[in-house]
Amino acid sequence: MKIKYSILSFAILFIVMVSGCSSDDFEAEVGLCPEVTTTNPENGAIDVPLDQTITVLFNKDMNPATFNGASFFINGAGTDRIAGEVSISGALATFKPTAPLKMNTTYTGTVTTSVKDTKGNALQEDHIFTFSTGQTVLPMVASTDPVNLATNVFLNKTITASFNMLMDPTTINTSTFTLTQGTTAVVGAVTYSGQTVSFDPTNDLTSNTEYTATITTGTKNTEGTAIEGNYTWKFTTGTSVAPKVVSTDPINNATGVPLNKVITANFSAPMDPLTFNTGVFTLTQGATVVAGTVSYSGQTASFMPTSALLSDTEYTAKITTEAKNVQGIALVSEYTWKFVTGNSVGPTVVSNDPEDNATGVELNKIISADFSVAMDPTTINSNSFTLKSGATVIAGNLTYTGVRLSFEPTSPLVENTTYTATITTEAKSTTGVSLSSNYEWTFKTLTANTAAIDLGSVGRFGIFAAVGVSNNAGFSEIKDLDVGISPGLRSSVTGFPPAVIINGAIYASDDATPVPAMLIQAKADLTAAYLAAAGATVPAPATVSGDQGGLTLAPGIYKSTSTLLIQNGDLTLDAQGDPNATWIFQVASSFTTIGGAGGNIILAGGAKAKNIFWQVGSSATVGDYTIFKGNILALTSVTMNSHAVAEGRMLCINGSIVMTDTNVIAKPAN
Repeated sequence: MKIKYSILSFAILFIVMVSGCSSDDFEAEVGLCPEVTTTNPENGAIDVPLDQTITVLFNKDMNPATFNGASFFINGAGTDRIAGEVSISGALATFKPTAPLKMNTTYTGTVTTSVKDTKGNALQEDHIFTFSTGQTVLPMVASTDPVNLATNVFLNKTITASFNMLMDPTTINTSTFTLTQGTTAVVGAVTYSGQTVSFDPTNDLTSNTEYTATITTGTKNTEGTAIEGNYTWKFTTGTSVAPKVVSTDPINNATGVPLNKVITANFSAPMDPLTFNTGVFTLTQGATVVAGTVSYSGQTASFMPTSALLSDTEYTAKITTEAKNVQGIALVSEYTWKFVTGNSVGPTVVSNDPEDNATGVELNKIISADFSVAMDPTTINSNSFTLKSGATVIAGNLTYTGVRLSFEPTSPLVENTTYTATITTEAKSTTGVSLSSNYEWTFKTLTANTAAIDLGSVGRFGIFAAVGVSNNAGFSEIKDLDVGISPGLRSSVTGFPPAVIINGAIYASDDATPVPAMLIQAKADLTAAYLAAAGATVPAPATVSGDQGGLTLAPGIYKSTSTLLIQNGDLTLDAQGDPNATWIFQVASSFTTIGGAGGNIILAGGAKAKNIFWQVGSSATVGDYTIFKGNILALTSVTMNSHAVAEGRMLCINGSIVMTDTNVIAKPAN
């Protein structure tokens, strides 16, 4: 038996040696050269999917170092090799094509004899297999944002759809991706990136409105295959506009950024400063978080690194969805951008006069700023320095001496006015290096304070009317205030319930003593307050007219000789940190807020609704879904349209107060 075994072993060893298969462990390896056991797709397979990953299974674990594009490859038509990634795990080798395979095409897979197992034994002959693809996988819409039948969609929403494969960008346009409201086409811009198409409406969408998005069969993939049928989905808007990052400094993919750069992001709307911190606005270098401080001013968030940035290094800035606007609405998605530093430090502004946020500044003030290094005088001009009041550029004489920029306004500044001085990155040092970031500061001129209007005893009322008070529909609420009518009777107060008064009561002129006398005094106090508001002259009233939507107004008196609107955007009232800041609006005729996409009153800088007075010479209308702030003192009537909400009072001398549908009037906070 031993002789037979030895002869058999010798024979096997001879075969192994002849075949070129060697091993360090004869008992384990004899006769076991690596072999291909199966492939996927199998040899001769047909109708293989275009997204197929090709695999080869061996009878033993293989050496990964021997697998590459030269030892395991796939040929397409003729001898052309297709691009792909080769990997090996144990006994399974994988070839993943970089792009989808072509339809109705025969491919040849080859594993060469240069591949070896973990013992160094090579494949004894090239393994070749073929397979053929079938028809293409049809392109399709895989997801949308908003999803189908979504509600409360932001009015400035960008509509997107993602496909299951790469599409032909030339087939994606405003003809193949449309947005309609009923039969009306929405105007917008269509873009395509990666596998996602976006529709960005030119204007904000209409509130509480259903829209239909459609992607047509004109949309094709890179192989020229169209989607199977028109794809449509619907959504309904809400009443809110989501904030967006509209610009950054540095811009995305900027290079040569100064090492002392302050990173900034500008938003589409005033944001809540309390939502900005180092967890919301971050700067990273690779996986390393950069230390720094975060601040917010106006509509700009800033990140100031604690130490100078590294030279010739890529950084990533990010603002998370924790950032919210003053209405509490967050960014729709995280916003990130990248930039690469240079190797220089930019000049900086080391001091300015007046100081940032200074108040009581003289009207003949010369504005100045000192730089850290000498600047190129030719770069100190009207492009690199501006002084503005709101959007108005102030004319003046600009000079530069030593390291100091000076600006002398042509005319005295206006009292009780906030000004913004800006030095841009157009300003450069004598060595040609730009200011590291735009430098901006604000100050406010001296003022004769606007006196608040004394409402007297009528201040206890959220609604006070002469002839009628009605709640036409819905569960309206009056919170922490009373409802009064004089000389009208209690029978002229209708719709209570369903309207309710929380922590208050209804008082009418036909109630028992002493109510009638109390109402007569309230009516007299209302009339006195109306006349005081109409006649207020300190500080001098600023003339306004038309639509105030989209503006930001400092405290003061604003006079309209006709009607006044708040329509295309919200009106922001900025107290600039003064808790006693007061606004008086003198409106000769009617006052109307439109509501929906605009028409809200936004309070900023510590402004309080109790210090806002709307003196209206005829009738006031608070539009649908308007968020209103302040006290309306109307001569004729006040109407609150559907779902309008007010923090303030609706007071009318001669006519009626009408709540149309589900309105709220709440007592202003102290």
